[in-house]
Amino acid sequence: MKKIITIMLTMCVLTFTACANENTRVNNNSTAKGDIVSDLRINVTVNGVTKTATLVDNVATKALLELLSKGDVTVKTDDYGGFEKVGTFGSRLPTDNSQIDTIPGDIILYMGNNICFYYGSNSWNFTRLGRLDVSDVNEIREFLGAEKGKTEIFLSIKEQ
Repeated sequence: MKKIITIMLTMCVLTFTACANENTRVNNNSTAKGDIVSDLRINVTVNGVTKTATLVDNVATKALLELLSKGDVTVKTDDYGGFEKVGTFGSRLPTDNSQIDTIPGDIILYMGNNICFYYGSNSWNFTRLGRLDVSDVNEIREFLGAEKGKTEIFLSIKEQ
């Protein structure tokens, strides 16, 4: 009887853990360099549609928020590799690189001066900035204009 109860409890714990990980997952390495922090949000606007993004807490996002406090930032992006929109900031942010497996919706700093908005997956040494507050992959692809060429993305501080 004890063995059956132990097995049932183990199954419940595993099921709960899997559900919790699926609901809160940023990606496989979310805790490596900067967990998602719910009170750090920015607006991301593409073609007049605005979505929010939740930022991680690291040196790069602090610098990004400082940059945005001086005014909105426009990033001219283009598709790269069939999985991201990438563009240059025009200024350099500090990096805090770690191996990251991206998923759609991730926002990544690459080489200190490029921002990447993922609509697919990739794995590399990046600095995590945050994640779009959108969970549906098709909505992310449509919002970013995935594989439709050049896109201007506007970043601004989200008013509380």
